[in-house]
Amino acid sequence: MNRVVSGFGMTSQRTRARMIERLREQGIDDEDVLAAIAAIPRHVFVEEALASRAYEDTALPLGFAQTISQPYVVARMIEALCAGGRPLGKTLEIGAGCGYQAAVLAQLTDEVYAVERIAPLLAKAKLNLRAIKQLKVRLKHADGRLGLPEAAPFDSIIVAAAAARVPAALVQQLAPGGRMIMPLGVATQQLMLIEKQGEALVETRLDAVRFVPLLTGVE
Repeated sequence: MNRVVSGFGMTSQRTRARMIERLREQGIDDEDVLAAIAAIPRHVFVEEALASRAYEDTALPLGFAQTISQPYVVARMIEALCAGGRPLGKTLEIGAGCGYQAAVLAQLTDEVYAVERIAPLLAKAKLNLRAIKQLKVRLKHADGRLGLPEAAPFDSIIVAAAAARVPAALVQQLAPGGRMIMPLGVATQQLMLIEKQGEALVETRLDAVRFVPLLTGVE
């Protein structure tokens, strides 16, 4: 198991280091975020047949019409939440998928909650996090559009699926001074950073992206 987690060949530490250098070249300059991504063996979170591609800068299929986000997008979203030296604080992830992004977040804060609407994917996430001995992420099978009201408010919310508009429940669960980042749009999507300043929301448009849709209900 240690050899599998540590990686070898195309999943080795050297391959992981090359991924980090590519992220720097693409403009990611938050060293804490880069270190968090470097610490997580992405190949553990993808299908075994795709492990040799784990450190490419591309999204990969997880099954159930879902994907693991490309490393640049994970880094970009987390860096935006942390901009200005702001700590993540209590963090909610919508769309846990295979658990990869939650594992990266857990390198940067001690309070990570993640919800996933597809039960078999949630089971995979639990196994993957256990494989790397990351046990502090709190996972729940739930409708991401509804957030996680019993654990709110959150200092940071990161949404790994695209919606036509920002779900009201997530705005309500954002703490004063909190930040949320998510892809918005249908035919075309852009990352949107939303900051809660008093009673106002300040929105900043970032990169063009492509995510799976944020769906309602659980399965």
